[in-house]
Amino acid sequence: MQLDHRAQTLLKALVERYIADGQPVGSRALSKLSGLELSPATIRNVMADLEDMGFVASPHTSAGRVPTPRGYRVFVDTLLTVGPIDDKAVDAERMRLPQPLSNPQPQKLIANAAQMLSSLSQFAGVVQSPRRESVFQQIEFLRLGEKRILLVIVDPRGDVQNRLLLLDQDYSPAQLTQSANYLNQNFAGLSFDAVRKRLSGELQQLRDDMGRLMQAAVEAGSEAMAEGDDMVISGERNLLSVADLSSNMTSLRQMFEMFEQKTGLMQLLDVSSKAGGVQIFIGGESKLVPMDEMSIVTAPYAVDGRIVGTLGVIGPTRMAYERVIPIVDITAKLLSNALSHS
Repeated sequence: MQLDHRAQTLLKALVERYIADGQPVGSRALSKLSGLELSPATIRNVMADLEDMGFVASPHTSAGRVPTPRGYRVFVDTLLTVGPIDDKAVDAERMRLPQPLSNPQPQKLIANAAQMLSSLSQFAGVVQSPRRESVFQQIEFLRLGEKRILLVIVDPRGDVQNRLLLLDQDYSPAQLTQSANYLNQNFAGLSFDAVRKRLSGELQQLRDDMGRLMQAAVEAGSEAMAEGDDMVISGERNLLSVADLSSNMTSLRQMFEMFEQKTGLMQLLDVSSKAGGVQIFIGGESKLVPMDEMSIVTAPYAVDGRIVGTLGVIGPTRMAYERVIPIVDITAKLLSNALSHS
């Protein structure tokens, strides 16, 4: 819905004032803040129109108005001016971190990025761990005992995953070596999904017991690789000091259920990685955000030019977006560069 210049200016002034002090904004304050030479009656009429269109709302206890999620969306999409973040502030935060973003260990980099997001924004920082490709370079079987086999998976980066197989029959060391050699010689470098499809057509040529072992290995290997999808969250306690998010027990319960279960947050980060660039999810308008009073600002990060995960800041809908957006954007670029050179 198109808003004329006058309505845009008043909406922008209202949102900025409300973000600053959290109090409903009246017509007299808007007259001063907007810089428009309008009578109080004209401002009230424009506000009434904005309320009818769903961009602002009137709390029962005040004559002033507050932005709605729809009003925030118009603000961040069309009215917000985002300036560059102070380089000195970023450098200062990087130096304050226990391990700046120069650690060669990917998991340390992920944890440090989450801490950096939290420290700079004063809200919660979240970083989705890089998605591990479901590809193996080498497989080995180690016999631990009767019907108990340790599956060892080495991915193309040299990372190792182990999985215990509890089988319905015993296998000799020679059988284990033969099965591992068959998988490595024929399927190394492929995803477990691709191996599963190709194996289904070749099982007729294999002995039944060897086929069952390979099927069990493929299923377990696929599960082991999928377990690498996780996230690191830093600064959840910061949100306890945000009145908009911790004002009642229902809000607190929703917030900590989100952090504990992580499923919805993972889904949101997945959606963000596919969209590309900085994304803003505003509670109340996005089914992915569990609370009306919460917003999440995200950006994908990459390794050698390929997007492998998403990071972001979780905070109140009433956040200073012009400050948080560049924090998220710069951290994504720093993490991408660090991981690409680790």
